[in-house]
Amino acid sequence: MTSPMIPSPTGYTRLYVTLGHPVAQVKSPEVLNVIFASANVDAVMLPVEVHPDDLTATMEGLKRVRNLDGMLITVPHKFAVVPHLDHKSAMVELAGAVNALRREPDGRWTGDNFDGRGFVAGLNKQGHTVEGRTIVLVGAGGAGAAIAPALLEAGAAHLQLVDLNEQKASSLASRLLQVWPGTVDIAQRPTLDGADIVVNATPLGLQNDDPLPFDPSKVSGNTVVADIIMKPAETRLLREAAEAGLVTHAGIHMLDGQIAFYRQFFGF
Repeated sequence: MTSPMIPSPTGYTRLYVTLGHPVAQVKSPEVLNVIFASANVDAVMLPVEVHPDDLTATMEGLKRVRNLDGMLITVPHKFAVVPHLDHKSAMVELAGAVNALRREPDGRWTGDNFDGRGFVAGLNKQGHTVEGRTIVLVGAGGAGAAIAPALLEAGAAHLQLVDLNEQKASSLASRLLQVWPGTVDIAQRPTLDGADIVVNATPLGLQNDDPLPFDPSKVSGNTVVADIIMKPAETRLLREAAEAGLVTHAGIHMLDGQIAFYRQFFGF
């Protein structure tokens, strides 16, 4: 994508931030600033790095910035930001996590979560059907908690949630089973045999020396191996899966799938 000239902010410019720790890996400011410029929207998005210890003070401060219209939330704050919302969408209630906040005209803040629906949209665009599939989701954290209900919403036949934190996985599974009975089980190790799609929704892969979230050599040949990490574009998991002859699905497709949802949510 060729970036148009992004104008310097003025006193009229509306502000958006992407909040995380770290933020070096985030792609949303780069993508959305190009969209703002292309659509002649007087707005700018900035990455803002906030340590978890400073999150409450930062959120309370940002909510009082009158020309701040929205926030995107990334690792590790997606659960912790939920108590700062004035209104939660049904997806936030299911996931227990939020990734997008919008200031309402009355000053209240509404939260939604488009990680999951964006991930599903990205899969569909690449020709990977979710409906009727058996899917293994490794990671029940902020992103995984949103991807899980979106996969079931899209018609996945069975979903295995894998997380070393059994309490976290059990809590998510309990919420999902109330809506989609009999579709979810939890495990500490993934059952790779028979899976149609295996998803890494953990942060493993952000660093070059990270261990693999699962062994792609144990995945059957017709299984899609998906990663949600966007930077690096090709994680070690995707590289080794491709070398094993497996179909891979990169993290950037999740962001691409979220853009239409963001534009509708924020109104630009």
